[in-house]
Amino acid sequence: MARHSNRLSAVKVKGQKLPGYFADGGGLYLQVTGDGEEQVSKSWIFRFALRGRAREMGLGSVDDFSLKEARTKAVECRKLLHGGIDPIEQRKVERQRAALAEAKALTFAACAEAYIASHKAGWRNAKHVDQWINTLTTYAYPVFGKQPVQLVDVGLIMKVLEPLWTEKPETAGRLRGRIEAVLDWATVRGYRQGDNPARWRGQLQSLLPARGKVRRVVHHPALPYAEAGAFLASLRAQEGIAALALEFLILTATRTSETIGARWDEIDLDAGLWTIPATRIKAGKEHRVPLSTPALAILKQLRKTTDGEFVFPGGRAKRPLSNMAMLALLKRMSRSDLTAHGFRSTFRDWASEQTNYPREVAEMALAHAVGDKVEAAYRRGDLFQKRQRLMEAWAGYCAKPAGGKVVPIRRAEA
Repeated sequence: MARHSNRLSAVKVKGQKLPGYFADGGGLYLQVTGDGEEQVSKSWIFRFALRGRAREMGLGSVDDFSLKEARTKAVECRKLLHGGIDPIEQRKVERQRAALAEAKALTFAACAEAYIASHKAGWRNAKHVDQWINTLTTYAYPVFGKQPVQLVDVGLIMKVLEPLWTEKPETAGRLRGRIEAVLDWATVRGYRQGDNPARWRGQLQSLLPARGKVRRVVHHPALPYAEAGAFLASLRAQEGIAALALEFLILTATRTSETIGARWDEIDLDAGLWTIPATRIKAGKEHRVPLSTPALAILKQLRKTTDGEFVFPGGRAKRPLSNMAMLALLKRMSRSDLTAHGFRSTFRDWASEQTNYPREVAEMALAHAVGDKVEAAYRRGDLFQKRQRLMEAWAGYCAKPAGGKVVPIRRAEA
């Protein structure tokens, strides 16, 4: 059937102000919207039917494309239709190709930074943001941080993960998950295509052993529990906030961040209770710490001699003790072979080998998750009274040096 083409002219296009569709022929229309006076908008529309479905495709504004250019575009659309190709779908494909071509200059590091920026508001604290940045910066960026995100493949990811998988399995596991999240984000945004090479199931599962089967490496040197009394006697001869903080950490079997971040509003001296909020606990669950007699003695002394919200204030105003202060103290004591975190292992070994308390009591004292999800669902309490007796026994053990002589709980003044 013959088409009536070229019905419009440049003059007609410019002068048309009435709203509506005005055919040029061959499926090309001038679309006019507005009030018919000054507020008028004009654009090009290509109308077509494919497989019984009527569709409209925008070809751009009259301000951007002349009548001649619009006709050329309409010709290209009719050629696609002649081959059974939907011109709207074809344009989507071409835009995806253009996005991928542009993404060749978008590096993995740039995608990671964009991912972190868009998600950090939903993460629970600034430390979590720092952990993301630090793990990717330390391990992933040196290998493929500057590579286009589309080119990151299984080989590059294995180059990062394989050396860590047995030496630092927990770090490697978190790193893998973070790389996977960044690549998923890049795929959804159209910066890469295909399967995610960092995915565990169906990808890395075939190349790496399950983390649960990997030998766990001891990261934090621990003091043998038989030497705990002698060490505490030496520690109590030290002066300063760091010495008090380290002793408190040992007596409560808590983590460094939990101890130095302790605030007075978390502590009930009368009840002998320290309640650490979920936001400061690794497991993300509030943890109640029973305070032994010597731990309370430290707090009561500090309550008289320090000001501010932090139990263990740092050198800077309104800031807690530095997380390096305890390591510096150990170095001054000529015990660079130890770390503050390692004393949690000392406590755990003592509880296993020197007491009859059930395993779950010691694990809860360390704020570890106990049992599987089913057991956790039925366990309502936190074994507080049993943990209270356990921590008092631990404090009593720490008060006795190797020779058996009881050491005073606390020197008179810091």
